[in-house]
Amino acid sequence: MLGQRQGIIVWLYSLKQAKMLRRFGNVHYVSKRLKYVVLYCDLADTEGLMEKISSYSFVKKVEPSYKPFLKTEFENSKPDKAKEYDYKMGI
Repeated sequence: MLGQRQGIIVWLYSLKQAKMLRRFGNVHYVSKRLKYVVLYCDLADTEGLMEKISSYSFVKKVEPSYKPFLKTEFENSKPDKAKEYDYKMGI
């Protein structure tokens, strides 16, 4: 199945070559207005792919997604008493 994945954001000069990026990984999203492609690949291959993709002439900039490195478990904070009272009243 799928292992650890990381997103790569590829900014393009033109969207004509967006289809070509499919050979590097899974193309998740293509923005026509802002001209970028969100590409998912294996976490281990990210650095090599970024260098390879940035060497193309139609690529403006390549950025990694930092989502795999962010903490997604949040600590419980004390609930606000005023909001808790409003929920009980049905407001």
